[in-house]
Amino acid sequence: MTGEDPVTAEDQALGDTAQPADTREVVPLLEPRDGLPPVVETAGELERVIRAMAAGRGPVAVDAERASGYRYGHRAYLVQLRRAGAGTALIDPISCPDLSGLDAALAGTEAVLHAASQDLPCLAELNYRPHMLFDTELAGRLLGFPRVALGTLVETVLGLHLEKGHSAADWSTRPLPMEWLRYAALDVEVLIELRDALADMLTAQGKMDWARQEFAAVLTAAPPAPRPDPWRRTSGIHRVRSRRSLSVVRELWEQRDKIAQDMNLSPGRVLPDAAIVEAARALPASNATLTKIPGFTGRVARKHLPDWLGAIRRARALPDSALPDTGGAPVASGPPPTHRWAERDPAAAARLVAVRATVTDLAAEHTMPAENMLPPDAVRRISWEPPDPPDPLAVEAALAGYGARPWQRSLAAGPIAAAIENPAAYGAAIAQPAVIEQADTEPETEA
Repeated sequence: MTGEDPVTAEDQALGDTAQPADTREVVPLLEPRDGLPPVVETAGELERVIRAMAAGRGPVAVDAERASGYRYGHRAYLVQLRRAGAGTALIDPISCPDLSGLDAALAGTEAVLHAASQDLPCLAELNYRPHMLFDTELAGRLLGFPRVALGTLVETVLGLHLEKGHSAADWSTRPLPMEWLRYAALDVEVLIELRDALADMLTAQGKMDWARQEFAAVLTAAPPAPRPDPWRRTSGIHRVRSRRSLSVVRELWEQRDKIAQDMNLSPGRVLPDAAIVEAARALPASNATLTKIPGFTGRVARKHLPDWLGAIRRARALPDSALPDTGGAPVASGPPPTHRWAERDPAAAARLVAVRATVTDLAAEHTMPAENMLPPDAVRRISWEPPDPPDPLAVEAALAGYGARPWQRSLAAGPIAAAIENPAAYGAAIAQPAVIEQADTEPETEA
């Protein structure tokens, strides 16, 4: 290219194969290049889309829109597809709830999704289960991009601007507004181009095999286990002190969940968490006292006043032996919460600090977040109960049991074995609770 600065190997490895993102012109994406397709709502229309997608070329871009803040659960209310030679399709999964024909037609086709773990469950409910995956968000993490939201990656890597103003819309709305449909179509418009650019960067950084292992792990991941006592996640529950009042939270939460499921509404739209907490603290015994609590006067909540009072009465009538404990939710299998380690097992706390420091150093060396270098749960488990003796082979075997992929184990097993053997060398001779409590959660995905 004449008149342009040469592209260095370092630039290419970092994903900047043209001009730096802060100096090049960013082009807004305003309209789908092939025009906005009609929404697929009938079996005949779906069959035509399936034939077109089957005859297309290369990977297929896939996205799904949900209405999690408005409706109960996480079902899809729009599915978007784009493939070379087939164009873009917008499918209404309420009218076309079975995509098994699409699944069969695309069985040998790589699906490109962004933050795939968010969309794969709702796509599986429609009987579409990709067999091959490229996750652009996960690729961005492995490449060390500081922000991996779809709009940010598209702008940084491709120099195009995606408007993301409707990501939190109520996609159960029918008919869907034309502006929302345009937004949805644009979400898959350049997903294949983004995939190709990120794949080139992964290859340049020697991370393509790592990415394939990560994508395969996403496809085969088991559904998360149900949380014990999910009602304990009610916002503001820390203000509820007595076991009797906690039982009110539990009864109201469970009653709300039943009503929300029956009405297909998000639980927070049936009754706010704050109302549950205040009712648990006040223990109202009549409609008059209940409706003095903010949140119980909303249209849906007021309709179910007898249900709320019934839940409170059930809680008040429970014997002491049936009241929930104030100590929090039952601990799932595995290590205890890390803020208790320093008191319960100072040696394990010291190991945790040392192992975390080791993983952080490895992540910095390979330009990625620490949680992608090794899952936080694996870090906790290997620190709490290391193999004896903690030699590299034993550590590698233990990490395999905790779900670490081969590339992670090959990089981390030796350094982690050294950290476990001598945590004092990593500044972990005395582990403070405030230190070991950090970085204790899995990464959040960015849509």
